[in-house]
Amino acid sequence: MHAFEWFAGHATRGAGSPIAFALAVGVVLLWAVTGPMFDYSETWQLVINTATTIITFVMVFLIQQTQNKDSLAVHLKLNELLASHRHASSRLVSIEDLDEEDLKKLAAFYRQLSELAERESDIEETHGLDDALQTHVAKKEARHDLEEEVAAGLGSKERRGDGSRDGGTAGSRGSGSDEAV
Repeated sequence: MHAFEWFAGHATRGAGSPIAFALAVGVVLLWAVTGPMFDYSETWQLVINTATTIITFVMVFLIQQTQNKDSLAVHLKLNELLASHRHASSRLVSIEDLDEEDLKKLAAFYRQLSELAERESDIEETHGLDDALQTHVAKKEARHDLEEEVAAGLGSKERRGDGSRDGGTAGSRGSGSDEAV
């Protein structure tokens, strides 16, 4: 298996090189130039069709093997970053093993996190999977507590009837209306 990996890696790197592209263009041009010599026969057409089909068929497997190996390496690098970052969720380490429905649920959750961050309008604020909703709930509770304190403070001033809302004493303008003077 190791020999196949080595071959697949070298073949895909070679196939993606400028030299390989130049060779492919050269072969196609040579084939096109020989068309009049072979009277554009079916055999002449069959040569290029068969060659390109075989090369494409083989390259699909070579490229796929290299892509699988590269994808695994990228996943391992990302897993290492997730595992080493203290704010990252460890549950994301192997999400590539989830089925498509679970991945869609996770994507929807991250859309919600994005919306939360936009509402907070703090570009430096980030949320991890495990603490994002907890942080959001804590912020909502803090805002609610603050609103209750403010409302309680205003209510006590109104109950005292000391006129502190309009800056004067109670009944200083007769009716206590907000008319402009």
